This record gives sequence, structure tokens and C-alpha cells, in this order.
Amino acid sequence: MSDGEFIAVTGADGFAGRALCAHLRQRRVRVRGLVRSLKDAAHARNDDTFVTGDLAASDERVLATAIRGARVVVHLAGRAHITGDAPDAEQAYQLANCAGTQRLARAAAVAGVTQLVFASTVKVNGEATWPGRPFVEGDAALPHDAYARSKWAAEQALAEIARETGLGVTVLRLPLMYGPGAKGNFARLVNAVARGVPLPLGAVTNRRSLLSVANFVTAVDTLRASNTAAARQGVATYFLADAEAPSTPALIRAIANALHVPARLVPVPVPLLRLAGACFLQTATIARLTGSLEVDTAAFRRATGWHPPFTLAEGLRGVAASAETVTGRQRLSRGKP
Repeated sequence: MSDGEFIAVTGADGFAGRALCAHLRQRRVRVRGLVRSLKDAAHARNDDTFVTGDLAASDERVLATAIRGARVVVHLAGRAHITGDAPDAEQAYQLANCAGTQRLARAAAVAGVTQLVFASTVKVNGEATWPGRPFVEGDAALPHDAYARSKWAAEQALAEIARETGLGVTVLRLPLMYGPGAKGNFARLVNAVARGVPLPLGAVTNRRSLLSVANFVTAVDTLRASNTAAARQGVATYFLADAEAPSTPALIRAIANALHVPARLVPVPVPLLRLAGACFLQTATIARLTGSLEVDTAAFRRATGWHPPFTLAEGLRGVAASAETVTGRQRLSRGKP
């Protein structure tokens, strides 16, 4: 990049945002982190940090000022989960993931940004794939829940803004992302494995695409540095994932191996798991654990020359190290060696 140019990252204080900003700084790339509020963790970093407030309610002129001079804006901010403060899930997701994205994109166009990279989700295409038939970019959108619908709406809004303004947009549809500090279902699974909980998933034979945050940041960096991507206008959509798509039992074994604990897998037949899920109102959870959700990343690799540099085992080592650090802190806080 030329002197004065920088990369703007929204959600810079989130799980993926922290990792991306750290990676770019290591590459001596100037970064401006856009955050909703100035938390202590964000204030302590060396980033050029700008507080945007709620993107859905932000003034586009203020946003344009914040990102003027950026060559690329990486939009990671959004809402992935609903808490008790948002009774209307559909509206909450649409405001955070669609309206906020629209405001940012229009501000980027006004500010003369070359490229906007939008973190979307594989769930735009659906919740499951047939064995041996991963999602590809030409597959129809089939979002099943409010979160996926909001991301699909954001993608459609970005396409319209790109047509109107000439802004270049790259949409990355991402599977489950894991790494140090990951929360949600992945963190719960790691915790269960670490505690030695017997898991009735030994008979599952699915394939699930995953993405380590370490691979994600290298992919975004490759995209940032790509002259062809920077020169392109319009919208390009890609799937992004690790090279491996493990089954649920293989993932559990890999987590156990990284944690140096035994994998306690019980081979319960999948039909029985589905029946139990229906009885205990956990149908969607069982479907995710037993079904396949695989993506084909060939288009992104052809377009950028990127290849995921880290294996599943390498990605999980960071998770294990982070878990050990947290455990050590907890022991110290209890006065234990």
C-alpha cells in the first residue's frame, strides 16, 4: 500500500477482528479498528481505533470520515446471537447485519474505498449438504433462520450498492470459525471434551467444513494484497474453509488430541440420536452434529492463489493453549497451584 493508506476493520474487538488486526500489524500493514464502544481491551491496543456506535444508527458522513483513506474495509461487525435484550429476533438481526452493512457500504463508496470485504455465512445456502455435494457459489440461497436471512439481505443490499456506486465487494461465506477465544457451540464442545463428558456421537459419518481463524486472516490478507481483487468492481462471492472437512467424531478426536485427554465417544445409532433430539426439543442441534455441511473453496483459491496454510490439528493447538491459559488463571484465582 502507498503511504497513508490503511485497512479498516469493523468489529475489531471481536473474535475474528482481534486476530485479523494482530495479523495485519505483524505484516506491517496499517490498521484502523472500528468498534461499537471503546472497551478497555480495545483501548489498550496499538490500533488506530475509531468508535462508530451502532452501525445501523451511525451517520454515514461520520463513517465516511472514519474510513476515508482506507483502500479496503473488512466488515466483520454484526450480530450472531440473540440475547434477552432483543425479543424480536428477525428485526434485531436485520438491523445489525443488513441495515448496518448498508450504511457502511454507502459510506465506503463516498469515501472512495476500493474494496469492501463482507463476512457472511454458509447458512445463506442452507443448513445441510448431501454427501459428496458441497455448496458451490452458483447454488441458490436458502436461508432457514433469522440470522441467515439477515446476512442474505445484506448480500443483496451490497449488490445493489455496488451497481449504483461501482464499489467493489467481496462476500465471503464462512462456516463455523474456531480458534483461541471462540465462543458458542464450539466452545461448549471443547469444554465437554476437556471435562471428559461421554459424547454419543461415535457412529456419525458426516462431513463438516470448518475455518480456523488463523486460516481466515491469511485469506483476507491474500485478498487485500490481490491486485485483481482491488481493481475489480461489482460483487464476487466465495466460500472459505480449511482444507479438511472432518466428521463430528473426527473433530472431537482432534480436539481431545490437542487437549491431551481421551476422546469419550459412544457409538449411538444416528436414528436414535434424532429421536432423542425430537423428544427433548433439540432437533436442530442433533441435525448439526449428525448432518453434513460442506463447501467447495476452489473458486476462491483460483481467484487469489490462496491455500489454507494451517491444518485442523495446528488450528486446534491454539485453542488448547488458550484453554490451558484460562484454566491456569482459574486455578490461581482459587489459590491452587
